Amino acid sequence: MKDILEEILAYKRKEVEREKAELPPEQLFALVEGGGRNDHDGTARHGKVPAYMTDARKHRSMRESLAASRSGIIAEFKRKSPSKGWIKEEGRADVIPAAYATAGAAALSILTDGKYFGGCLDYIRQARPMTDTPILRKEFIIDEYQLYQACQAGADAVLLIAAALTRPDYERLARKAHELGLEVLLEIHTEKELDYLAERPDMLGVNNRHLGTFHTDVENSFRIASLLPDDLLWVSESGISEPDTVRRLRDAGFRGFLVGETFMRQPDPGAALKTFIQSVER
Repeated sequence: MKDILEEILAYKRKEVEREKAELPPEQLFALVEGGGRNDHDGTARHGKVPAYMTDARKHRSMRESLAASRSGIIAEFKRKSPSKGWIKEEGRADVIPAAYATAGAAALSILTDGKYFGGCLDYIRQARPMTDTPILRKEFIIDEYQLYQACQAGADAVLLIAAALTRPDYERLARKAHELGLEVLLEIHTEKELDYLAERPDMLGVNNRHLGTFHTDVENSFRIASLLPDDLLWVSESGISEPDTVRRLRDAGFRGFLVGETFMRQPDPGAALKTFIQSVER
């Protein structure tokens, strides 16, 4: 069976090198360090913020937003899927994420992979001025260059996928993300990947979609729940299409629920989210 993840990662390595040629790392790093970002009290969650970050715009915590939310919905801006093709090719990043926020999303997930998901980094830049809701850069991150990109574009958190990274690479990238003031959502698919937790993320995601085959089974979250550490905020990702599923996952201990395709396939994704949240909160 074709391994889609390996294909994506092979392409991603080449893509990052092209991006570095267009905007050299030292220039990107200077842009981020010139603008900076910090936590509410001027300290990063994992240490002191460097001096250049002290005048940064306020930090939006995805973890805190999910913990405080009654629904915990992370609404995803997803125009395309490798397995299903275009979902909403005409979807606009300056419209839909803001509509999600207005409808009550606890956080926003914006896909920035172009070839496989029809996304781009500019979608975060377009959405950022429209809302104060925390934004997750949903991407196959393999290089710290992409963390600086996320920070410079206005993201508040990044996804780090265990299946896409060795454990040392995950630990290195998680530490760098925290240095930059970005929260980390670590994504696992099986219990074997729990050893990545030696470097603690801000949130722990269980992906119900196998990234090699793209087969989805939401029961994966329920199977793994009993093995997850209680001191982390849990996020269930993919395959969620019914409010009842969210309620069941919440009873199992999850506090974040990443949903994209269910809303993006509707004529008005924001209205679909609002109806969904109302049903979850009944």
